[in-house]
Amino acid sequence: MQERSEEQILSRLFELENSGQADRRVELDGERFASLIQDPDTGRTYVLQHGVDETEGAEIPEGTEFYEYESHADAERAFAELLGEQAGQVVEEDSEEDLGDSATDGAEMRDVYSAEDTDPLVESAEPDEPVDPA
Repeated sequence: MQERSEEQILSRLFELENSGQADRRVELDGERFASLIQDPDTGRTYVLQHGVDETEGAEIPEGTEFYEYESHADAERAFAELLGEQAGQVVEEDSEEDLGDSATDGAEMRDVYSAEDTDPLVESAEPDEPVDPA
């Protein structure tokens, strides 16, 4: 099997994390996150620590680190140790904050009935005739 580059591994870890496949994910202060992720393709488990990506996936956030483990138990111990070292910095356990690619999350649905006659920006054919929302 061909060895993957650090960039390929990071890309795969972000893909797994963004699709909600992290075993654990903790939000740390300063918009940073720590995740325990097992790659189902390789069976390897990783501890990933990273900040928030302001480039919507174009760049890997500065200060991103990952550690690779052959066994899930070793990775769990390392993750617990990492959280112990940063105990005062934990903002939220099992965080889903800033997950997903904003380009694929879809539009936010706000006023689904905005075409009703109560919308002052919608003009009807007849001034006093209500607009059918269907």
